[in-house]
Amino acid sequence: MAAFVKAINAKIRSNPTVSYFCSTHFWGPASNFGIPVAAVMDAQKSPELISGQMTLALCIYSATFMRYSMAVTPANYLLFACHFINEGSQLTQGYRYLQWHKWGGKEKAAGVQGTLETAKEKAVAAGDKVKEAVTK
Repeated sequence: MAAFVKAINAKIRSNPTVSYFCSTHFWGPASNFGIPVAAVMDAQKSPELISGQMTLALCIYSATFMRYSMAVTPANYLLFACHFINEGSQLTQGYRYLQWHKWGGKEKAAGVQGTLETAKEKAVAAGDKVKEAVTK
């Protein structure tokens, strides 16, 4: 059995493309792409759900591993791409967090919500007036 495994491994390692797809140089970044995909998808959610501490931690993490991906031999460009995308999406999330919590986004949203409620009340009142006019 050991000879069989050794022969299969030798066959895999003899082809550079197959060897790459069977290595951690490929599967590490491929499995890690879930983080930037989640961050990109979260960009469509409300900014009040963003954790500032986690966003900062992920920015530091991605910057560190972007550097690491270029420091290893051979350089891992797939890992670099993964963390580059994650860094960009986390910086976007960080901006959204600051906009919402520190730069008045929450207050602006409350003002818009108040305006919407006022407009709804006026629309209901206008609808009631129309009903009264039609029934007369």
